[in-house]
Amino acid sequence: MARRTEILGMKELQRDIKLLGRVPQAAATKGARAGARIALKAAKANAPEDTGALKSGIILKKERKSQAGKAVYDVMPSPAMNDVFVKVSKKGKRSYYPASQEYGFLTEDGGYIPGYRYMRRAIDDNKTAIERTVLDVAGKEVDKVLRKKGLR
Repeated sequence: MARRTEILGMKELQRDIKLLGRVPQAAATKGARAGARIALKAAKANAPEDTGALKSGIILKKERKSQAGKAVYDVMPSPAMNDVFVKVSKKGKRSYYPASQEYGFLTEDGGYIPGYRYMRRAIDDNKTAIERTVLDVAGKEVDKVLRKKGLR
């Protein structure tokens, strides 16, 4: 069954962007970063506390800009902490701790330990707050540009 979702404030933001003719990069960047910070805080709060390294090792990283008016941030384990996150078993098998905690893992005797899904829940549980924040911050930035150009 198809779900219909409507994001409140999206039509107004689209109208303002059409008035400008393009998406201001500052609006895209600041909006995306504000939404990603919500997911980052939630992921750190949801992360399992075995050693505490996982909570401190979750970072926010901006993807390379692929097109103007677009900004994407990743909430991810820090590559600088790979020496902490990569575990090597007695048999020499390597495993990545953040992935095993997110998705689960097989034990040596063949049992399955389900994952915590701390990263997924960070997004799913805060979807509306993230959308609202992105639109509010991006809308404020677009309004600044409109005022600067005398269109508001």
